[in-house]
Amino acid sequence: MSGGSGAGGGGASLTQVARAVLWSFIGIRKSAGYEDDIAKIRPAQVIVAGIFGAAVFVGSLVILVRFLTAK
Repeated sequence: MSGGSGAGGGGASLTQVARAVLWSFIGIRKSAGYEDDIAKIRPAQVIVAGIFGAAVFVGSLVILVRFLTAK
C-alpha cells in the first residue's frame, strides 16, 4: 500500500485509516476531513483499525498501571 490519496475507488491507505481512527479517539475532527474519510475509507477498515487501536490503548494502560504499582 502506498501513502497516496486513495482516489479512484481503491480505498484508503493504512495511514489514512489510522489517522482517521486516532482523530476519532481524540474527538476532534473538521467536517471537511470527515467528508473526505467517508468518501475513501470502507467500514471494514475502520472496524479493524478501531479494534487494533483500542487494544493498543488498553494494553498501554495495563502496562502503565503495572509500572506505577510495582514494588
